[in-house]
Amino acid sequence: MSDEQPVGLHCFAHAGAGVSCYYGWHRELGEGVASTAHLLPGRERRRREPRLTGRDELVADLLGHFTPPARPGTPWVLYGHSLGALVAYTLTRALHEAGLPLPALLAVGACPPPDAASDLSDSCTASDERLLPLLDAAGAVPPGAAPGGLWHRAVMPVLRDDLTLADALRRAARQPSPAGPLPVPMLCVAGRDDPLAPPGVVAGWSRWTAARAVARTVPGDHFFVRGRELPRLVGRACRVVRRTTAGGAAPVAAGAGR
Repeated sequence: MSDEQPVGLHCFAHAGAGVSCYYGWHRELGEGVASTAHLLPGRERRRREPRLTGRDELVADLLGHFTPPARPGTPWVLYGHSLGALVAYTLTRALHEAGLPLPALLAVGACPPPDAASDLSDSCTASDERLLPLLDAAGAVPPGAAPGGLWHRAVMPVLRDDLTLADALRRAARQPSPAGPLPVPMLCVAGRDDPLAPPGVVAGWSRWTAARAVARTVPGDHFFVRGRELPRLVGRACRVVRRTTAGGAAPVAAGAGR
């Protein structure tokens, strides 16, 4: 693969986060994969920009980064974790509806599909008293975070806006697409001990593509994105994409978990 352009892997993070969860991925992805983490407005270096809470503004923010692809003819892949899964799906659908080049593979993790219940995004307008136990059970609240403390002041507003965005994306996804079903293969990844998106629920993403979908389970809870198994899995999937597209076959993630 050394003489070939690397597969471009574009990543989106979970609610309330920047992109730090992807900082170490280059060490685990393996050869032939070049990753880019896309930062949404309202955090890290974009912290002065208004946060996004609707589908149309999200698409407007992202679409220009993917039209046209930086290297025409080179396969590229999307991975989104939790909220990022909805972002990646929304972007893929927007590209499809605009008649633009699509990723060779859409990978989603730690996220119920839009037609399944989602405890967090369904609670986007709930009081702190109702929302905080859900966040705590998922491991999103750091130990010792006192009410009214720095975490609550700095992170909770971002989380709330991100959950509002997730709810908007789920609602928009349930509307029929004028372009028809998504023709992109999917890799659907769940954490074995994820209380918010267990494996059986995440596998339901297979209903959201007309192409092949493969479900895989990795060790960890809702934040398995921080572990080593996920980037290794996604890296293998990217190399499967490279081999199948180079051979003229339809790209699938069939070997991603092997």
